[in-house]
Amino acid sequence: MSETEENIFLFYPNLIGFGRVILAVISFYYMPTNYILSSICYMTSALLDAVDGTAARHFNQSTKFGAILDQLTDRVGTMCLCAVLAHFYPDYMFYFLISMSIDVACHWIYLHTSLLQGKTSHKFVDLSSNPIMHYYYSNRNFLFVMCMGNEMFYCALYLLHFSEGPLILGLSLYKIFLYLSAPIAVVKSLISVVHCIVAAKNLSIIDVNERKALREKAN
Repeated sequence: MSETEENIFLFYPNLIGFGRVILAVISFYYMPTNYILSSICYMTSALLDAVDGTAARHFNQSTKFGAILDQLTDRVGTMCLCAVLAHFYPDYMFYFLISMSIDVACHWIYLHTSLLQGKTSHKFVDLSSNPIMHYYYSNRNFLFVMCMGNEMFYCALYLLHFSEGPLILGLSLYKIFLYLSAPIAVVKSLISVVHCIVAAKNLSIIDVNERKALREKAN
């Protein structure tokens, strides 16, 4: 009897991923009008980013589709929020556009290059040789803080457009979140730039090896 073919679309982490997409779409729809509902849906979608990874490891259901779905949801979510913020804060539109460009371009080239590398034995640039990048990827708590801190920065800006929020010792809670998360957002963007540089170098190595293989085949 042949083994039943797996349906990766029904894997637990991917079902969570689909739920994240639905929550994100609901958040986008209500962003201009209902900031409370929009914020709840957006942050729930962002927090589930940690849950789907845990589920993938627990159930041994890690897939390339799941990894790409996860990345696309993250990137599109942040990009759409930045697009709304550019509308809310037109004087800072350029910075939001740059932030979107860095986030999308750097993660895209890094993920695409990683898939092209596969498990080949070429001498690619290894991010783990850098102590900061090694810590970034090996410590899940640190990675969670960086990702959530980045989301908190943009969410705080979004909330401040509508309300100052509760006051703590005379200070706006949303502004406290903004000031605490701003350095994290800056560092996260710098790490994305490092991803882009490393991916570009590794992509050039792939090109060089493929061109070398074609010349050898021609000879």
